[in-house]
Amino acid sequence: MTNHRILVIDDSRVIRMRVRDMLPQGNFEVIEAQDGVEGMDAIRSQRPNLIMLDFLLPRMSGWEVFQEIQANPDLQHIPLVLMSGRKEEVTEKMTEPFEYFEFIQKPFEQKELIEAIKAAMVKARKPRRTPMTTAATAASAATATGAGDVSAAEFQALQAQVKQLQGEVAQLKGQLGKVLAFIKQKLK
Repeated sequence: MTNHRILVIDDSRVIRMRVRDMLPQGNFEVIEAQDGVEGMDAIRSQRPNLIMLDFLLPRMSGWEVFQEIQANPDLQHIPLVLMSGRKEEVTEKMTEPFEYFEFIQKPFEQKELIEAIKAAMVKARKPRRTPMTTAATAASAATATGAGDVSAAEFQALQAQVKQLQGEVAQLKGQLGKVLAFIKQKLK
């Protein structure tokens, strides 16, 4: 049995087969998904060791899949290579440098794919800045400066508010992206 499961989420069968053919034989089990919904199902059920994610997908976009992965601490540690034929579509939603994932522009060669996979594995090991860490730091600073004591219940309430606000911001960013894409389409 192979040691490494790679999930390739791309609506192009050609890209899925190309990735499969470029990987060293015998070392990888390649799982394929044709759209974002299938991809998220495969992530949850198969627990891949690496995800290759197309940015433009039917049913659930690569951006939405990315957001779900980033919102789930159990999935954040999975190395991620984001793929797109147009880098500007990615950088409209996410600013460079890409801290926790690797980007590869389509079409790509085998050497580029292998380098992207290696870089994604390194980036996935980076410690994440979490809302809890940020809130804990703020609470410590407030206590240290005499700004007031924060009870455990207040701290948890603040954490819940931060998490809710982050979700709302992510949702608004997604909606803004769709509006911008619609406007760009209408201006053509």
